[in-house]
Amino acid sequence: SPDSRHLEGLSKQLDWDVRKVQRWFRHRRNQDKPSTRTKFCESMWRFTFYLYIFTYGIRFLWQYPWMWDTRHCWYNYPYQVLTSGLYYYYITELAFYWSLMFSQFTDVKRKDFLIMFVHHLATISLISFSYVNNMLRVGSLVMCVHDTSDFLMEAAKLANYAKYQRLCDFLFVVFSMIFFGMRLIIFPFWILNTTLFESWAIIGPYPSWWLFNFLLLVLQVLHILWSYLISRIAFKAIMRGKSWFVFPLSSCWKAL
Repeated sequence: SPDSRHLEGLSKQLDWDVRKVQRWFRHRRNQDKPSTRTKFCESMWRFTFYLYIFTYGIRFLWQYPWMWDTRHCWYNYPYQVLTSGLYYYYITELAFYWSLMFSQFTDVKRKDFLIMFVHHLATISLISFSYVNNMLRVGSLVMCVHDTSDFLMEAAKLANYAKYQRLCDFLFVVFSMIFFGMRLIIFPFWILNTTLFESWAIIGPYPSWWLFNFLLLVLQVLHILWSYLISRIAFKAIMRGKSWFVFPLSSCWKAL
């Protein structure tokens, strides 16, 4: 991105007009941008995993009492049996987020790179920490809450890359509603409530209690930041007098 002085200098050296030099640099910059196929494949991989793990998590947790009464997460703690289904659920999630941690440096660079890096660190720390401390019941609820909206965001990206704009807008609206509900309502009033207050009442405070809840609060701060980004996109669309179903969401994926 040369400034005007460099453009004029190159124009004289090459005997080109300034507009031709600008056009050359613009084409050169476009070569460094990832192709739509690359972004589509990246989102398809994530969509496939999120949909699978969300389906597995719902089917697995449906049969256990802590899905419906979070106090069961703390009864008889820490002497709770680790079932094979819960073990595979945890290990699969942990492996996936470790892969995201490393692939983030080679995937398409996005504006929220630093936020996502902190998110992956907090997620890996939470999964590992809860596994070591046998907090797998409440940990499985945390993972399920996060997986609920992630596959919808990737589905909306796929529709956007495939030029199905109406479908993209519809999926984004559904994603936004579920995201706000899960991350700003269910997570703080259901998950944080049981880790902060119900655990304190049933088993009392313990050394790892402070670190575990600190990591969960870090996640909640990230939820608020992402909600702000999504709300800002919606506000701009409303101020322009456009509905969700005609508002182009290409800028959305740059923000998210």
